[in-house]
Amino acid sequence: MNRINRDTVIAIILLLVCGVFFWASFDIREPDYGTLKPSTWPRLILVVLACLSIIYFVQSLSSGPDDELEDGGARAAGLAGWLAHWQNVIWCFGLFLVYLWSMPVLGMLIGGVMFVFLLLNALGGWAPKKLGLHAIIAVLGVGGMWSIFTYGLGVILPPGVIFSAF
Repeated sequence: MNRINRDTVIAIILLLVCGVFFWASFDIREPDYGTLKPSTWPRLILVVLACLSIIYFVQSLSSGPDDELEDGGARAAGLAGWLAHWQNVIWCFGLFLVYLWSMPVLGMLIGGVMFVFLLLNALGGWAPKKLGLHAIIAVLGVGGMWSIFTYGLGVILPPGVIFSAF
């Protein structure tokens, strides 16, 4: 019997989490006035996540069992090896923590643009050619989402100290 790989286990866990969250969405209180149910958007997102998890599960079944080490056993020992292996994860969580700490001062728009720009550079490289591309992606991505939520959906996002006058 073949061993299952890590992707299969993760896909099953994701499907279970989607099921539990979908079940919990039935506990969302419905208001007395006639609007869209508050549970509609969470359920829609959960259905999309469940579909993506099913695709992930099917793809994981087609691959074989995991090797013991992904890098062929040439992993460096000690703290340096551990840091080298997990550097992308450390960058993501570290920069996100700085983003959360800076949100009261910088706000969602400026802090979000800086977070995305720095994370793209930390993960993709600091080459001059890439700096411009990363800046465009950060401004358009975060600025676009900020505009949609602020003007299209009327959501009040954290303005920070700089935009508090607007």
